[in-house]
Amino acid sequence: MQRWRGLEDIPQDWGRSVVTIGSYDGVHRGHQLIIGRAVERARELSVPSVVVTFDPHPSEVVRPGSHPPLLAPHHRRAELMAELGVDAVLILPFTAEFSQLSPADFIVKVLVDKLHARLVVEGPNFRFGHRAAGKVDFLAEMGLTYDYEVEVIDLVVTGEAGGGLPFSSTLTRRLVADGDVEGAGEILGRPHRVEGIVVRGAQRGRELGFPTANVETLPHTAIPADGVYAGWLTVSGERMPAAISVGTNPQFEGVERTVEAYAIDRVGLDLYGLHAAVDFLAYVRGQRKFESVDALLVAMAEDVKKCRELTAGG
Repeated sequence: MQRWRGLEDIPQDWGRSVVTIGSYDGVHRGHQLIIGRAVERARELSVPSVVVTFDPHPSEVVRPGSHPPLLAPHHRRAELMAELGVDAVLILPFTAEFSQLSPADFIVKVLVDKLHARLVVEGPNFRFGHRAAGKVDFLAEMGLTYDYEVEVIDLVVTGEAGGGLPFSSTLTRRLVADGDVEGAGEILGRPHRVEGIVVRGAQRGRELGFPTANVETLPHTAIPADGVYAGWLTVSGERMPAAISVGTNPQFEGVERTVEAYAIDRVGLDLYGLHAAVDFLAYVRGQRKFESVDALLVAMAEDVKKCRELTAGG
């Protein structure tokens, strides 16, 4: 899959294509419907499929300080899109200048002049251009002039997550923040993941017999509520069952919020400086301060037992 950072990265000889545009944070099951349809139609038309997305999140430019917690960084979204069969991902730097583009100018500069769109696939609520003034009706109207079609996909997916509310990135972020990683996983179609570099922490886990990988998460990452979770730790392509702790470590008067993962039944791991991915499968318990370190050790042993059971066969 090709990855382009800005319009200038698009090959000059790029031909017609099927395009879909959006933030697509998390590439959840609703997003998968739209992207999957774009890939399907591209294959029918014998042209490549392109996903257009933005960095940073448009809200951070339009309303500084409002950047939402991210369900997946851009490289992870690209991986997920590649799994869906997408041929190219275009990440447009979203600047103050770019935000001023009118809907018509956006269509010409991006869809017509650069991507030579033959078909654009979107959800019914798609908005684009300055002040999000462009709607799918206008997109389709402009297609009559610039020789492309528009297909609107109903992306409403519901389930048990969020009490039956339609699946969305906003709902997923809320569930993650509440610690409902199982609900978030239902919407995403996979466990919620955070990732980053393994750094040195206080090393108390090692002293207590449960050495953990302290993962320095990427900026704006959507991190689950404080507590203990079952899941997996993936480093250098190896996926290991894990007991995951999120929080400030109140037992030792900690103040910095961390994500730490203990690779169950693994000894002698040296992960410092390596990139790690932590997948959250299930909530085990909330964070708390115990009466003594011995009581903490008993609880940690029980946590590991539960996490081992929850990840068995996964």
